[in-house]
Amino acid sequence: MKLKQDPKRVLHIVSGLERGGAETLIMNVYRNIDRTQVQFDFIVHLARKGDYEDEIIKMGGKIYKIPSLGQLGAFSYTKELAKIMRSFPYIAVHSHTDYQGGFSALAAKICGIENRICHSHSNNWPKGNGVKARFTLKILKILIKLFATSYCSCSKEAAQFLFGENMIAKSKVNILKNGIDLSQYSSIDPNSKRSVIDEFYLHGDVKIIGHVGHFSDSKNHMFILNVLKKLLEKDNRFVALLVGEGPLKSQIEMEGIRLGISEYVRFLGVRTDIPRLMKSFDVFLFPSIFEGFGIVVLEAQSAGTPCVVSDSVPKTTDMGLNLVSYVGLDKKIEIWIEEIHKALNLDKLEDKKIYNKMLTSGFNIKENVPNWLSLYGC
Repeated sequence: MKLKQDPKRVLHIVSGLERGGAETLIMNVYRNIDRTQVQFDFIVHLARKGDYEDEIIKMGGKIYKIPSLGQLGAFSYTKELAKIMRSFPYIAVHSHTDYQGGFSALAAKICGIENRICHSHSNNWPKGNGVKARFTLKILKILIKLFATSYCSCSKEAAQFLFGENMIAKSKVNILKNGIDLSQYSSIDPNSKRSVIDEFYLHGDVKIIGHVGHFSDSKNHMFILNVLKKLLEKDNRFVALLVGEGPLKSQIEMEGIRLGISEYVRFLGVRTDIPRLMKSFDVFLFPSIFEGFGIVVLEAQSAGTPCVVSDSVPKTTDMGLNLVSYVGLDKKIEIWIEEIHKALNLDKLEDKKIYNKMLTSGFNIKENVPNWLSLYGC
């Protein structure tokens, strides 16, 4: 009788397990693989409990917590990574820590792991453009090229940032589309807005400006509040629903009070009903300062919600449904207001048309899973 074999295991390195874009993408993949054949484990750097931890444990994954590179320093950080990588014969190590990924690849090489993947999810270097900062980034990029065996990105923009044009031209970077689970959007209750109005005690004729994202500098929540204040000057039916948590949340709450618009802002925290909320938004506002991709823009379109987003968001987020407008952050706020009003006046699309378009766009997670598994030699 043939004995049942344990699943092969892949080790993912992430900053945390919050509901951010990269983490949501990994979880979408994780939910759709055959976990009797392949399992995911995670190294994270945040000590606090992440939103996805319970689900990961339930699905059979392991979570290891270590301090970050900045806390430990390069030598100790690599040593900690290697200690975990030696605890199991991993078939692959997949780093999602962008420019820090070279250390994960180095540790994996030391441990004899053949598949060492560095994945770019961002097009931003937060350390600035000074001589020291540029030199540091150059060294980090060299580490990635020396020790990784595969290079992935969520968009061309993110690939250019971390790997450079030359790597792209030589077809050394695999652009993995940020897939979503379309089944969650194919059966959204058409009365979602009514249920959200009731849940948050909003006026029946409310116009909902929605946003889903971590409360951090890059998501530009201050700009959302300034746009809302401007909208309210002419129409007091507008309300902003802000979904997410993060270090700047209390600061944004205080800014809402300072601007005198706190009664028109709802802070929803972390939610598990994103499709329903997306369906309830009249406009999805996403003025990010930088984005590697912006998976929430896909989710909004899948719900049929028009989007007004910054031109820092890659154009590949537009599914061709005439639902996305890109506006520069250097444009006057009146331009943003104008685009929001245009979005409000768009005709509603049939759910079937949206679903069929998304099916053929290449962003269906069920179709993307084989691309991920091929990275691991599965």
